[in-house]
Amino acid sequence: MDIDFRRLLPSDTEPLVRFLTGESWPFHSVGEVDGDTARRWIAEGRFESGENRSFWILIGAEPVGVVRLMDLADGTPLFDLRLRAGHRGRGIGREAVTWLTRYLFEEFPHAHRIEGTTRRDNHPMRRVFLRCGYAKEAHYRDAWPSQDGTLHDTVGYAILRRDWLTGRVTLPQWNDEPVDRGPTR
Repeated sequence: MDIDFRRLLPSDTEPLVRFLTGESWPFHSVGEVDGDTARRWIAEGRFESGENRSFWILIGAEPVGVVRLMDLADGTPLFDLRLRAGHRGRGIGREAVTWLTRYLFEEFPHAHRIEGTTRRDNHPMRRVFLRCGYAKEAHYRDAWPSQDGTLHDTVGYAILRRDWLTGRVTLPQWNDEPVDRGPTR
């Protein structure tokens, strides 16, 4: 599969609105995006600004996804990934995360780590993080509200520049809690 990445242009506003409104995004906080919301997000610079860059994920000339890179002036940029439903489960997510990781570390020499989060029940994305060398660093209980009000756990992953360079994942020290846990009820 020949996948390409092209930075969003100002002329991409309406195609991006159609992309965002034409799909359901079950693992995003706004699962159903309407046109007014999409246009507001674009006008606010959510996809393109000094702090944000976005790219189409293309198969041939067909946009099958969008990669959004955020907090680019910070040493720890974040990313968001959206794939059309018909293209999920085909390895595109893994290729996109591999690409964006390389892009961020090469384009932004001050970046020392890259972070991403997903819902606990988004098993395909969690596998992508692990297969791309990201380590699980956080588990936030009841932190991700869905549109129906259900609270889901959020899971955070990151990759360090040194891990990317060496191809070796260093895991966080999880068992570092003090022995005295304080008062109990």
